[in-house]
Amino acid sequence: MTAGAFAASSVFWRDPVGTPFTTESYAAGTAAIALAYGLIWTIALGVHDSRRPAVFGTGAEEYNRVLAASLSTLGLLTLFLYLVDVPPQRTFLLVAGSVGIVLLLLGRWAWRKRLHQQRRRQRNSYRTLLIGERRKSADVARLLRSNTLAGFNIVGVVTTDPEEPDLLPGVPVVASYDGLLQTVERFETDTLIVTSADALTPRRLRRLGWELEPMGVRLIVATALTDVAGPRIHTRPVAGLPLIHVESPQFQGWRYLAKRTLDIFGSVVGIVLTSPLLILIPILIRVDSAGPVFFPQQRLGLRGRAFTMYKFRSMHVDAEQERFGLLDRSDGNGVLFKMHDDPRVTKFGKFIRRHSLDELPQLFNVLKGDMSLVGPRPPLPQEADGYEEWMHRRMFVRPGISGLWQVSGRSNLSWEESVRLDLYYVENWSMMGDLLILWRTIRAVAKGDGAY
Repeated sequence: MTAGAFAASSVFWRDPVGTPFTTESYAAGTAAIALAYGLIWTIALGVHDSRRPAVFGTGAEEYNRVLAASLSTLGLLTLFLYLVDVPPQRTFLLVAGSVGIVLLLLGRWAWRKRLHQQRRRQRNSYRTLLIGERRKSADVARLLRSNTLAGFNIVGVVTTDPEEPDLLPGVPVVASYDGLLQTVERFETDTLIVTSADALTPRRLRRLGWELEPMGVRLIVATALTDVAGPRIHTRPVAGLPLIHVESPQFQGWRYLAKRTLDIFGSVVGIVLTSPLLILIPILIRVDSAGPVFFPQQRLGLRGRAFTMYKFRSMHVDAEQERFGLLDRSDGNGVLFKMHDDPRVTKFGKFIRRHSLDELPQLFNVLKGDMSLVGPRPPLPQEADGYEEWMHRRMFVRPGISGLWQVSGRSNLSWEESVRLDLYYVENWSMMGDLLILWRTIRAVAKGDGAY
């Protein structure tokens, strides 16, 4: 090979004015960009507090922060490379950045699953003391014990009278307000949660924070607010007093438009991916039992508007008439009629109900705009007639094929818990939360837990 041929072969790219980029310069530039990207990305994850213990392992907030840090880093470097006009490195950055974000989110998910497994065995948890008035401490203890994955292992309660009986089974009253620091040391406490400050003056509470600081014990003050997620809560200090601002839930605007866009895209993709099942299931239903393939039912949607929801038929044709003779055998939650071994369900119907395949036609309801991929359970008109006034907030958003009720126990939930989960979703929904629920739905449907 001549010197001219070697020089020509080593030219990898030319910029618009003809300046050549050689393979050597491209490799060096790519290495420099990769190093800068990794460094800035690591710093951005720290700036967004994505590794903070209060964020790591719980809720959608961790993924939101990781995604915000990753996209801001990718956008900043892409803008910089565009300004300096180095096309090969821009291509590398976009490919590597996109793959890197996916791998980082998967890595965080894997670590979260490992942490949850440990916390189910009461490992890697915070030894927690509650301090405050008995009734309020009991409310906080119930909420924390209902979510063991948050990692608060309650070892005792400090309240006015240490001679009182246990707060809850397994949650003893261990001391009064006197000698609090000695109690913290005796129980090797990691976290102290103040449930009510009636007996603690602001000066005493501030001093308590100072006293706990050298002991490495975190001080948390629980508010009376419940079922309000982080994005709606903002703290604003005024004259040294931290005031908690609670924003109203958003039921319109660009976030709502983004949710509808996700519904359209997701329903189209879902219809395409499940099209073999959408063709096969009707055939098997007709083979298994006589009657129509679909089961239409009136439900209430957004703002109480009635619509027809479709399912694949999983029962005999006269199932609705037979229901009245089975009401006294219901295994449901007191409001919804459910039976573990419903004689009206066909043999093939049991299979599609267990894995929620009977709900696949609702993808067309989503595409039409009657439903959403994620949302509250669509109520029957007779159910809504018995709602208390505040329950109608469930219909401030479109009902969903899936929701918190779907991934938190399904038919095993009590009526009160189902309503609470639906209201929590309505008050605190987010795009990242919807994506997490969809991911958890896939696992819940595959296992068939809580469905009958």
